[in-house]
Amino acid sequence: MAEFKVVIPAAGGGTRLRPHTYVVPKVLLEVAGKPIIGHIVDRVLRAGPLEVCVVVGDSGEEIEAYLRGAFDCRFRFVHQAEPLGLGHAVYQARVCFDGEPALVLLGDTIVEASLSAMLGDKNVIGVKEVEDPRRFGVVEYEGGRVLRVIEKPEVPPSNLAVVGVYFIKDTNALFQSLGRMITQGRQTRGEFQLTDALQMMIEQGVPFETVPVDDWLDCGTPDALLATNRHLLATSGQWVPRDGVVVVPPVFIHDGAVVEHSVVGPDVSIGDGARVTGSVVRDSIIGRGAVVDRSVLERSILGERAEVSDAPRRLNLGAFSCVQNEG
Repeated sequence: MAEFKVVIPAAGGGTRLRPHTYVVPKVLLEVAGKPIIGHIVDRVLRAGPLEVCVVVGDSGEEIEAYLRGAFDCRFRFVHQAEPLGLGHAVYQARVCFDGEPALVLLGDTIVEASLSAMLGDKNVIGVKEVEDPRRFGVVEYEGGRVLRVIEKPEVPPSNLAVVGVYFIKDTNALFQSLGRMITQGRQTRGEFQLTDALQMMIEQGVPFETVPVDDWLDCGTPDALLATNRHLLATSGQWVPRDGVVVVPPVFIHDGAVVEHSVVGPDVSIGDGARVTGSVVRDSIIGRGAVVDRSVLERSILGERAEVSDAPRRLNLGAFSCVQNEG
């Protein structure tokens, strides 16, 4: 297998996931018992990279602390001072490379695919068929070869969406295109897009092919986060039986959580130090140290140390919030 390095852009602010991202970096939000970026690195390490380069923003120290503590891997962390787009983020990673191929994966998207199968002597873009490709980067192709990469086209040339995983054999050409795009101020929708740089490479004669992926798990909104939680729990749920607790799998209940006199599941993740008592919880993510007491929750997300008491409702509470029914 060819030697390669990994780039994970993880500097995004996660505005669509507020209030959670006011306190926790987007890539550290937990699904199925683990931070989003933890699931990504799990999959990356199976392919055996030389190094993982993580592009971080203002919360970089928290992300670095988690990754270094959770994984035995060679990491390098690069700072993106301004949120100027995915292309700009990937360009910051150029300091990690000396001509090695790059596997690029977005920090808020979990891709279910054989990453090892993407590695080789070709430049490849991971794609998946979607019903409405206008919301995504889209490829136009012929005979498996990519002719164009277009960011959110009004009239899509195909229904193959770019899912956020790329293998770039010629990284020198990639960083040259990114640098030229940034120098020229060439933006799409107010940002420097990676897809624009890939299109520049294609126009220069650099060949790209597509590789289909099995599943593409976006974690960019509360509903998407819950959907990803459901998907991952189907294969990675775990819990220890507890007296007085009815578990409807799949669920993840951290060994450090306290759950008493409750019904949990299906599709529930309960983090370390959380406490759930006298409650019914379905299709929800309960963060570390959160408290759920005498409540019925469904399709809810509770951030770290959020508290809910006597509250039958759907909630989306950020860290350290508190909801109580005084009636």
